[in-house]
Amino acid sequence: MEQGGNPTLDHIQLKVKKGMKVAICGTVGSGKSSLLACILGEMHKLSGTVKVSGDKAYVPQSPWILTGNIRENILFGKPYESDKYNRTIEACALEKDFELFAAADMTEIGERGINMSGGQKQRIQIARAVYQDAEIYLLDDPFSAVDAHTGSQLFKDCLMGILKDKTILYVTHQVEFLPAADLILVMQHGKITEAGTFDELLKQNIGFEVLVGAHSDALESVMTMESSSRTTEFATVDNEIDAHANINQEFPYIKQDSEHNLNIEITEREGRLVQDEEREKGSIGREVYMAYLTAVKGGALVPIIILAQSSFQVLQVLSNYWMAWACPTGDDELADGMDFILLVYTLLAVGSAFCVLLRSSLVAIAGLRTAEKFFSNMLNSVLRAPMAFFDSTPTGRILNRVSTDQSVLDLEMASKLGSCAFSIILLLGTIAVMSQVAWQIFVIFIPVTAICIWYQRYYIPTARELARLAGIEGAPILHHFAESLTGAATIRAFDQQERFTGANLCLIDNHSRPWFHNVSAMEWLSFRLNQLANFVFAFSLLLLVTLPEGVINPSIAGLAVTYGINLNVQQASVIWNICNAENKMISVERILQYSNLTSEAPLVIEDSRPPLNWPDFGTICFTNLQIRYAEHLPSVLKNITCTFPGRKKVGVVGRTGSGKSTLIQAIFRVVEAREGSIVIDDVDISKIGLHDLRSRLSIIPQDPTMFEGTIRGNLDPLERHSDNQIWEALDKCQLGDIVRQKPDKLESSVVENGENWSVGQRQLFCLGRALLKKSSILVLDEATASVDSATDGAIQKIISQEFQDRTVVTIAHRIHTVIDSDLVLVLSDGRIAEYDSPAKLLERDNSFFSKLIKEYSMRSHCFNGVPKLQH
Repeated sequence: MEQGGNPTLDHIQLKVKKGMKVAICGTVGSGKSSLLACILGEMHKLSGTVKVSGDKAYVPQSPWILTGNIRENILFGKPYESDKYNRTIEACALEKDFELFAAADMTEIGERGINMSGGQKQRIQIARAVYQDAEIYLLDDPFSAVDAHTGSQLFKDCLMGILKDKTILYVTHQVEFLPAADLILVMQHGKITEAGTFDELLKQNIGFEVLVGAHSDALESVMTMESSSRTTEFATVDNEIDAHANINQEFPYIKQDSEHNLNIEITEREGRLVQDEEREKGSIGREVYMAYLTAVKGGALVPIIILAQSSFQVLQVLSNYWMAWACPTGDDELADGMDFILLVYTLLAVGSAFCVLLRSSLVAIAGLRTAEKFFSNMLNSVLRAPMAFFDSTPTGRILNRVSTDQSVLDLEMASKLGSCAFSIILLLGTIAVMSQVAWQIFVIFIPVTAICIWYQRYYIPTARELARLAGIEGAPILHHFAESLTGAATIRAFDQQERFTGANLCLIDNHSRPWFHNVSAMEWLSFRLNQLANFVFAFSLLLLVTLPEGVINPSIAGLAVTYGINLNVQQASVIWNICNAENKMISVERILQYSNLTSEAPLVIEDSRPPLNWPDFGTICFTNLQIRYAEHLPSVLKNITCTFPGRKKVGVVGRTGSGKSTLIQAIFRVVEAREGSIVIDDVDISKIGLHDLRSRLSIIPQDPTMFEGTIRGNLDPLERHSDNQIWEALDKCQLGDIVRQKPDKLESSVVENGENWSVGQRQLFCLGRALLKKSSILVLDEATASVDSATDGAIQKIISQEFQDRTVVTIAHRIHTVIDSDLVLVLSDGRIAEYDSPAKLLERDNSFFSKLIKEYSMRSHCFNGVPKLQH
């Protein structure tokens, strides 16, 4: 197998029999996920064969969740069977989550599962795999995003329970899940270095014990802390299992996921997070037209354009009149004055050509400038929108406006509005000529015009709504396509290509339907206008032919006929252009919707800029902090009052929905406080600009973000650091050797979302970014969930060394990452449950923190003490 130059996987010899449980472990970037990808057929094969007999189910490392409700995600195209469904929910520990949601499993999930915590997303996709009832299960690090209690429950009820007769290959960094496997594969540099059972591998001196050792060290640090705080010894395994049951009764939902808590918001809207796309009703407001016409130079170009077109029309009529009037009608007149006649005609023609040139140039310039201004306004508005907007707005909607609607502004809008004005001027010119020559035509022309206007009034409301519908139906196609691309591996693994292709075609049909009816409506109008126009022309021709001789000059009569031919076409084109312009104006209306979004606070407030060295000490004071996501919703954080002392390590723990991530978001002002304040080093953060605040803090997020470009660009986007500093940071975060092996070194490419690097490596890159930035305050949102115990240990050591004189706030699932903290903050339902040093909290038997520690150490004892769980 290969990706790029060197083979990603090499010399893989593996045979897995039916019903075997195979664990795959190894350091970051050793090829664990690639091994699963190769079994799925997702990698280019250089040599060798892969034979898979039986249908597959796959759980990727980065959760892939479809927009829709939770039940749709779990069923994934299979029919609903209540018994099987309920067993699946129970085995995947989702019952308690459903109790939290008002709409239970009908709760709508936002784009990319934005309103679910990391652990909830992971468990939903495990449930999806379990419900498929496949024969082979490929699980890529399914326990990384869940906490100790849920992880053990998943392992026991799911892998060793409901799936006990299935073939399972699971990648894991948690050593306590290894003893139960029939076969353990240890991977390094794309090769399987060792294979065997847990006991066999421990006996061989091959580096496997490094992983186990790192885990034991972590466990030991927890145990030491516990025993030093309490002299009580652990009881026997039986007692531990009783304790297990008690904990479950007292804390039925010990969970520590990092969540973006919009659950309450969903409750208010009966399970709806993503609302239907807003659509204006009725006629397009005058303000939309005014906004478009006055966007460039306050609309000063518009009268000049109309004047140029009017002048062109007048000069055209004059030149035609001149030829009709001045040219001789009989053979007897000599052509003495012919030169003069042609000179006047040429001057009139040049004048009208100049007017057309001026008009066309100004329309093009004004159209482009207007489109550019609208685009930059929309872009600024969207980029400055608060996070809540992106949580509830699928990307497809934004993309649809910046592509489809914007292209209408770029290419069509100016010419459509121009044609509308020009055809009216043209019609007025024709009417003026006809009134001079054969005013009798107006006897029929006026009533026909009235009928045309009535038709236009009848057609416009239908066409306008159809155009709006077509605009809205474009977004789901983009959204579904992008979502399907992201989860292509999962779709293929579950053999669901046909269903997704069908869904895509269905969405394209939904988009084409209003468009087709729009075209039909256009044909309906065109047919009627042309019929009426033909009727007017026939009448005028009849009139001119039947007039007695001498009533009208023959040359002028000829002129009248040529204008009369155009009269009908022009009348139809005026109505047609007005309708067309209104249809296209809907794109302007849609862009204006996104140009006036509510914005975040200003980036810089000149009057209150913090000192250059702020924050120096890094003390964070919360005073009576209350946060809610919208006015009508209850508070997510309630009366939080505490102080994180400067240059200390603070751990934040708590169950799902307790407000951990909300607290972090409040520090970065991603959500604004409704009441109370956050003061960092004597500066109230609500009084300073967002740029001044966020540029001084660092965060390593739970979902590591990398941008398309190079390694250097990702680590040092603002180009403030030298190569040496970047290499130093890479070495500290354990990536130096890997990057040195790449031919382009720091210029090595990073594809979209960093997909060509493993999830663990991406987390390490985010750590490198934080190391380079050297902020006084660092926030870690479960930053080492996807790395093995050995790397995790190394990272924790680096963080404690590099950030020893800085404030570090850690949200953690792995207890040993918070056990070394100076202080631990335990949140429960948005309030502070406990806040003290770990040692003090452990002294109290009934403290929430003690129970979590007991839970963690007990799980490790259970799995390590029983090398093989009973099948």
